[in-house]
Parts: sequence; structure tokens; C-alpha cells
Amino acid sequence: MSAEVPTPSSDTRRSRRPLLNSNRKQVVLFAALTLLLTVATVWGGRVWLRNSETLTFAVGETNGLEARFAARLAAMLKATSSRLRIKIIRNADNARALAQFDRKLADLAVLRTDAKIPPRARSIAILEHDVLILISPGDKKIKSLAELKKKKIALLTSGNSNVAFIRNVLDVPEGADASWRLQLAPPNSTLDRLFASGGYGAVIAVDHASAIVKDKSFEQIAKRTPFTINAIDESKALSRRYPGISEETLATGLLSSTPQIPDDDLDTVGLQWLLVGQAAISANTAGELARTIYENKAELALDDGFASKIEPAEVDKTAFVAAHQGVTEYINDTAKSFLERYSDLGYFGAAVLSIIGSLFVALYTKVTRVAPEKASELATAILDIGERVAHAQTMEALDSVQDELESVLRGAVIGLRDGTISSDGLDTFKLGYEFVRDEIGMRRESLKRQGGHDDNVVIVKTAQSA
Repeated sequence: MSAEVPTPSSDTRRSRRPLLNSNRKQVVLFAALTLLLTVATVWGGRVWLRNSETLTFAVGETNGLEARFAARLAAMLKATSSRLRIKIIRNADNARALAQFDRKLADLAVLRTDAKIPPRARSIAILEHDVLILISPGDKKIKSLAELKKKKIALLTSGNSNVAFIRNVLDVPEGADASWRLQLAPPNSTLDRLFASGGYGAVIAVDHASAIVKDKSFEQIAKRTPFTINAIDESKALSRRYPGISEETLATGLLSSTPQIPDDDLDTVGLQWLLVGQAAISANTAGELARTIYENKAELALDDGFASKIEPAEVDKTAFVAAHQGVTEYINDTAKSFLERYSDLGYFGAAVLSIIGSLFVALYTKVTRVAPEKASELATAILDIGERVAHAQTMEALDSVQDELESVLRGAVIGLRDGTISSDGLDTFKLGYEFVRDEIGMRRESLKRQGGHDDNVVIVKTAQSA
């Protein structure tokens, strides 16, 4: 009698492997589709969110610094692939540009803090500082602004706005006295020529801080004619009296390094040039604009030095022009700017991944997945084998039935291992298997008695394990 148990038929293996391979291929396919659709959705959402937004920029005359700065800003945004775009609206002068901004016909404008500030203007960045320099001949120091009340002063500056600024600083009202005391220096005048005339007790210059740093005339004149740069100790009081005026500092050696002029840091007053935006601009737009400007300052400086040292807007509540909410949020959390820039995209991607993954899991489990055979369904095959036990008239026939039973058991074990058979109804299968196994044992004893076998002879059957 054969002691070998036949291996599972090739038909049984072929029926299980395609099932397993089909499910595995579906899992891999759905995982790949999940990743691809997530990337495509996030990319599409990013493109949609980054659709270009055009901001209108009101400027004055074509060759004015406001117009030139606006052109630089427009070029920089384009070069950095920003979603923001600038449309420049030209006017006859900057006063009309600010009026246009005030009527909400423009999103951006440039203003100096002694101008009439539109109520809806919010600061985006500090572009430049204008500083006042009080100069006296030789080594004669001016201890206070009160000493200038009876002196004739030459104004080494251009523009009526600077004259008005100086009148406010010196508290000189308009009138005949003002025209006598404050006189605009002739074009191309220099300090040594003004002091050489003997008619001026002081010279006041107002210019951009960036232009003063680049101006080498102070150093050249100092080698021919000595002069003194005076501090304005009333700077704090002036900044409180006139909100548009700011406290400034003339750093050591700012005007000349050899000789060093001034020889120590001096307090003075000045004005700020601001890039302002409408309060109605969204916080995201204002914050992105500010970030782009701060990160690309070098590209925005004009040839004459204007805007060469752009500073963040003042976010303090006491600032003369309040910073835009989006700018304030960006400046107050600069350390997290990178995370903020990409965290929303990450959260969006995670949400999309979860949704698409859940849809594919549901599709796989409910529709496309080839469901494994339940263990309880194998109990039917076992019971069919059990029905043939009573008809086995020989040991060979009974061995064949037992081989079938063991083959079903082995197939069930392999199926449970590789997932082609589920454990659903495993107790039923186990009960059926034990019942048929016992029935085969009893039938075997019966056949032995019928064949006259000795009860002490034990027929051993070995089974090949999986």
C-alpha cells in the first residue's frame, strides 16, 4: 500500500496563483494611480492658486524715481516667476498719483512721509530715508536750532517739498522773513563756495541717505575747507511734533572716511519713502509681495542708489503709516516663513492623498478585488469526500479518498498563508475535516476486520506536508 500522499493537482495551483497575482497587481496599480492622481491634483491646485494677480502701481512723471522703481519692481517679479504682476499707471506728478491711489484706482504707490497720507494706505516696505544735515563753517558748532533764528541759511537741496520740510524743522513760517532766512543755493553750489561768500551762517542739505553715502564731494571739500556737521538734539521732540518726521542717525564717517566726518554718531531728523498698498489687498498678496521685495532687494536699487537699502515696514502700532496686515504677519513670523510657504501645500496634498486613497481602497474592496474563497466553502468539498468513504471497498480506494482529504487540507493551509482563502468559516471547515477524518479511520478498521488483518498490525500512513 502506498505511503505517499499525492501533491495538489496542477489545476488547484493554477486556480490560486492567478487569484493572488490579480489582487497583487490591482494593489500595485491602485497605489501607483493614487500617487499619480495626488501629484496631479496638488500640482493643478498649486497652479490654480498661483494664477497671476495684477497689481496697479500709480506713479508720477516717467523719469521720476517712483516710475523707475515701479519698472524695476515689475521686472523683478517677472524674473523671479512670481504670480504677481505690476501694471504701471503714469501721471503728471506724484501728487496726482497719490490722489489716484486715494480714489482706489491703484493698488500701490510710493510716498514720502511728509505727503498727505491716504487713509487706506498701508506700508509694504521702507524704500529710502531722506536725512537733514546741518553744516556750519569751520569748527563753529551749532548747539541748538534756536541759534539759527537770526542766521541766513543756504538750502543745498532741490524741490519745494524739502523747503517745506526744513521750515517745519526750523519752525519758520512762510513770509518775507522765511525767504530772507532760508535761501535755495544756486545750482552746482558747493559748501566751500557758499561759506566763502561769508553771507551764510549755516548750510542745510537734504538728500537720500543712499546718495549721501555715494557722494565723494564732502570728502574732497573737507580737504580744502573745514566744516562741522552738527547734531540736532531736538530730533525726538521734532518727531513727536510732526508725525511724518523720523529720528535719523548720521553714522561715523558717513560723509567722509578721510578725514572722518562726522567723527561720531550724530542725531538728526529725516523722512521716509514708503511703498504703500491699499488696505483691501489680501493678506496673502501683501505678504507675498513683501517677501519677494525683501528677498530681492539688490535687483530693486536704482542707478542713483535710491532703494538700495530696503527695510521691512514698521509693524509697531505707533508707526506713522501702519503696516499691511499681511506684511505684519510675515515679519512677525519670519522664522516660519518657509514652513508657512509650503505647509498649506503639504496639508492639501495629505488631504488629497487620503481622499483618493480611500476611493481606491473602496473600489478595490467592493468592486475589482477578486475575493478569496471562504474556508467554510471548502467544507462542502470535504463532505463530498466523506460521502465516498462508505463506498470505498478496498484499502487502495480508501487511501485515495484520504489523499483527497489531505489535499484539501493542504490547499486550505496554503490558501490561508497566501491570502487566497479567508479564515471566514474556519471552524466549520475544521469540524468537517475532523468528522471525515474520523469516518475514514472507522472505515479503515472495518475493512481490516473484513480482510482478516490482525488487530495488532498497525498500518502507518505518512503525509507529505506543505
